Amino acid sequence: MTTLHFTRQQAPGRRGVFRRIAAPAAAGTAMAVLLAACGGGGGGGGGQSDAEFNEGETTIVNPSDQSGGTLRYAISSDFDSPDPGNTYYAFSWNFSRYYARTLLTYTEAPGEQGIELQPDLAEAMPEGNDDSTEWTVRIKPGLKFQDGSEITAEDIKYAIARSNFGDQALPNGPKYFQGLLADSDDYEGPYADEGDPLAGFDGIETPDDHTLVFHLKDSFSEFPYLLIQPQTAPVPADADRGEQYQSNVISSGPYKFEGEYRPGVSLNLERNDQWDASTDPTRKALPDRIEVELGVDQNEIDQRLVNGELDVDLAGAGVGPAMKGTVITDEDQRHNVDNPQTNTLRYVNINTVMEPLDDLACRQAIMYAADRDALQRAWGGDTGGDIATQIMPGALPGSDPSFDPYPSDDNKGDLDKAREKLEECGQPDGFSTAIGARADRPSDVSTAEALQQALARVGIDTEIKQYPSDTYTNTQAGSPSFVADNDLGLTVYGWAPDWASGYGFMSKILDGDAIQQAGNSNISELDDQQIDDWFDEVVAVADPDERADIYTKIDERAMDQAAILPAVFERTVLYRPASLTNVYYHAGYSMYDYMALGTSNN
Repeated sequence: MTTLHFTRQQAPGRRGVFRRIAAPAAAGTAMAVLLAACGGGGGGGGGQSDAEFNEGETTIVNPSDQSGGTLRYAISSDFDSPDPGNTYYAFSWNFSRYYARTLLTYTEAPGEQGIELQPDLAEAMPEGNDDSTEWTVRIKPGLKFQDGSEITAEDIKYAIARSNFGDQALPNGPKYFQGLLADSDDYEGPYADEGDPLAGFDGIETPDDHTLVFHLKDSFSEFPYLLIQPQTAPVPADADRGEQYQSNVISSGPYKFEGEYRPGVSLNLERNDQWDASTDPTRKALPDRIEVELGVDQNEIDQRLVNGELDVDLAGAGVGPAMKGTVITDEDQRHNVDNPQTNTLRYVNINTVMEPLDDLACRQAIMYAADRDALQRAWGGDTGGDIATQIMPGALPGSDPSFDPYPSDDNKGDLDKAREKLEECGQPDGFSTAIGARADRPSDVSTAEALQQALARVGIDTEIKQYPSDTYTNTQAGSPSFVADNDLGLTVYGWAPDWASGYGFMSKILDGDAIQQAGNSNISELDDQQIDDWFDEVVAVADPDERADIYTKIDERAMDQAAILPAVFERTVLYRPASLTNVYYHAGYSMYDYMALGTSNN
């Protein structure tokens, strides 16, 4: 959002960009089948290439300007929504750029350069006033939707309105604009007045067709990062159908929907002849066609990648456990693999309002009883992630990797301290709760199982409840009422920065003001006044070092409040078939940069 969306994201999360992460990691395929696949053809794993192991983390692998052909994606789950205004998964933010241009975007480059912002729809970078409460953005003239009509500033204002305001606002995705824009508290959203959908929406001014002026309630020094969000992709009001708009999103990018999106089945894209490459230096748009298969078993995806029958795993979270071991150790495959460390935190939310977890000592008992070694193994061991003892990834300013308030020998847990905390919270014999996990993500389920076994050692009895990932973040884990009704005291989750700062990473998962009744990301429902005050304070601070100090305090206090049980900072094992061109890991999306990719299979 949200995988390092500096990542989110990630991204912004980076999604993020950083945002919420979709990261199916799967159970394995039989070793014999995989080894047979390793010799396969189709441009996949057969034969050596000039590429090296993990080369894509820092350089562009198989650089090429060759256009044409079909780029083939698959994913084991589905989009939360392909509607740019209604999505929070990192892979979706990355993929939506094929058909949705935003005001700003990340630079197309590996390494640190990839998290630099640059104009997309915008003519230049935004201009802020002295106290960062007003930001002016001018968009390029002559930009067009797929039907040839001109893209105007009002189309972008409308897009932000539909995703952030009113009772019918789109449920997925962040609500930063809702919280930041001035003079909009009484605006009921674009669906309240069909005759004038933007009446009363004064937080964004459009003095002409090519200018937007954002008026903020308070100073917000990191505001330009919001403008990379898909919610700033233009939407023509007369084409909007609320949540059903996802069926056929009106394109502002180099590709458009071929037919309609078929949930759980497919989404195919073809070229948009109204896209002007001269206005868009960040998109190579090499393939003629893009195909996405949805709901494909992860084992099958892994095998087809190695066979050369697929080009990209859309989720961007890497191959499953059995395939990891094969492709990393097999010298015939290793050169096709990248194993970057992302800014994605894999963790477990500990609900702070549900009995008996509303008692801090009961939450701390879980922190002490957890077996971090087993949690790391659930994510594939050293190649799957590095054990995390704090919330913020180490690459973000203010992160303190040495901070460990719940230490234990060999990372196996401190059961004596856990029992002391159970005594303290009046549950000496333990208690019962449920663990929520995404059914189609085996590493999520393995995490739940590892935690279940660890907690049982001190009498905490848990039931694992599994849900589909495409509804998990909105309907199940992301719904406080569902969490309460189903006793989901613990929920397995993942997060990447919406953008590369402590605010971009932590605000949506720790700020009490971020709690929502649907699409909620503060799943622990932490509402700590000191943390909330720090979030309010930090956005007005101009000095980045001062901001970093505040982010350190937020991280440490949230850990002291035992609202989040960190598992690992994820490492992904990404497989790139030899036929895939322009491949590199993008730090802004915590996966390959999808817009750069091409194929030599034409």
